[in-house]
Amino acid sequence: MQRLFALVLIVCLWLGMAPPASADVAGLVPCGETPAFQQRLNNTVRSQEARLQKYDPNSDSAAIIKGRIDRARERFARYEGMLCGPEGLPRLITDGRPSHWGDFQYPGLLFLYLAGWLGWSGRSYIRTVKKSEYPEYSEIQINVPLAIQCFIGGLLWPLAAIKELISGELVEKEENIPVSPR
Repeated sequence: MQRLFALVLIVCLWLGMAPPASADVAGLVPCGETPAFQQRLNNTVRSQEARLQKYDPNSDSAAIIKGRIDRARERFARYEGMLCGPEGLPRLITDGRPSHWGDFQYPGLLFLYLAGWLGWSGRSYIRTVKKSEYPEYSEIQINVPLAIQCFIGGLLWPLAAIKELISGELVEKEENIPVSPR
C-alpha cells in the first residue's frame, strides 16, 4: 500500500500537479513591482526634499540638491528592470541565462579584457626594453613613446596570445623550468 501511494504521488508530481514557481529566480521579483523598492525611492527623495526646504530655491545649494533628486530618480529607474529581494535591494543574477548577462557576464568579460590588455602591454614593454643597451634604466625611466606603442599594440592581445601559444613562444619548454631537488 505504501508503494502504491508513493507511486501515485510521484506520478502526480511528475505530471505537474505541483503549483509552478511564480518568481524568476529564488523568489525575486522585478524591482519596479516591489513595495520595499518604491519605499526606498520615496525615502531617498523625501530626505533630499527635506534638505531642499532649508535653502533658498535660487541658491547653488538648492540646485545641487535638485540634481541629487534627479540622479536618484534616474538611478532607481535603471534598477526597475532588475530583480529585487523582499527588502527592495537589486540582486545580481549570474546563472548564465542570456537575459541576465548584463548583470555580471558583460562587465566581467570587459574587466578580463582590460586587465589582459594592461598586462600584455606591460609584458610587451618589458620584453622590448630587455633588448636595449640599458634595460634597467628603461624600467625606471619609462620610454613614453615606446610605452604608448606597446599600449596600442596590446589592444589585440587575445589574438597575439593565441598566435604566441600556437608558435610555442608563450609557453616555456619543459627542460628550461627548474625543479626543486626535494
